[in-house]
Amino acid sequence: MLTLKSCKPCKRSAAFCSNQRSVLCRASSGAANKLTSAAAAVVLSSGLAVFPALASGVSFPNIQSGATVSSPLHLEFAVDGLTVKPAAEGIVAGTGHHHVIIDAPAPAAGTAIPFDDAHKHFGKGQTSVDLELPPGKHTLTLQFANAAHESYGPEFASTISVIVE
Repeated sequence: MLTLKSCKPCKRSAAFCSNQRSVLCRASSGAANKLTSAAAAVVLSSGLAVFPALASGVSFPNIQSGATVSSPLHLEFAVDGLTVKPAAEGIVAGTGHHHVIIDAPAPAAGTAIPFDDAHKHFGKGQTSVDLELPPGKHTLTLQFANAAHESYGPEFASTISVIVE
């Protein structure tokens, strides 16, 4: 039988929390249950378990799509289901950092995000930016990616449009 402690930061079961630090597995009698518990403990403690069905992705929590704004535009970034970490910490399962893509399509899952003017990287783990934009209508895509800047795909991308006056 797999027994999980609650994750203190988010009060959810540790199996479903990106801040999983308190996982406890107890085996009941029976070889099958012991093997199941041992396998679950290895998967959970190694950080290999990622549950995208529970993740709601990324968002710009301080701005609505269609808003009329001025430049510089203050953007805040949020992610649910994964953890923000600086790219310098290397690839760690369930972690990554934000990118803002300006007036360009989001890359497919596993595709590296380019380093150019349309793709802003926040590899130090930043969760906000003051973004200079010229007047006009713009699309902004928040894309979460791993330490190698490889996109987590559409589940961790959110696009809004803004009008800059």
